[in-house]
Amino acid sequence: MIQIESTPNPNSLKFLSEKVISEIGTEEFQKNKENNLSNEFIKDLLNFNGVELILMSKNFLSVKKADDASWDDLKPMIISHLNHYFENNSVPILREKVSAKIPKKDQDETIQRILEVLDSKIRPAVARDGGDIKFKSFQNGVVKVELQGSCSGCPSSLMTLKQGVQNLLKHYVKEVQSVEAV
Repeated sequence: MIQIESTPNPNSLKFLSEKVISEIGTEEFQKNKENNLSNEFIKDLLNFNGVELILMSKNFLSVKKADDASWDDLKPMIISHLNHYFENNSVPILREKVSAKIPKKDQDETIQRILEVLDSKIRPAVARDGGDIKFKSFQNGVVKVELQGSCSGCPSSLMTLKQGVQNLLKHYVKEVQSVEAV
């Protein structure tokens, strides 16, 4: 059974599943990059008129729609697409790693602490709203992150970034001076 939750972004909805959607963590897929995809489920979903972005996580996927698209049209199509997949497949939609993480041996201690705070304190909160946050770099006291899923383009994402993410990282990792989105 698929349940729907709203997110702080009015153009994004979160679709929760009892089945595992991704066994590899959280991955984002954008309509303008669909030519590079081999996963048919994702390609088909991105081809729905009005779907701009998909974020897949362990037991949910978030869909971001175009401003002129209607949730009344998209919701039944997305639910049907998910149900059809799980009626015909017993494996998660995402099974192999799409993007590489930075190997632990190549990280300095500060980056390891930043990643730990992102993973333990920030990512779970962002996931509740149908999004994700990916570490990109740390240099000269500045942490660069990418907001994904429902957080991408959300009106409150700048406030989340500065008041939430930046404050937490500065509190737990003294070397952090600011956080920026890329």
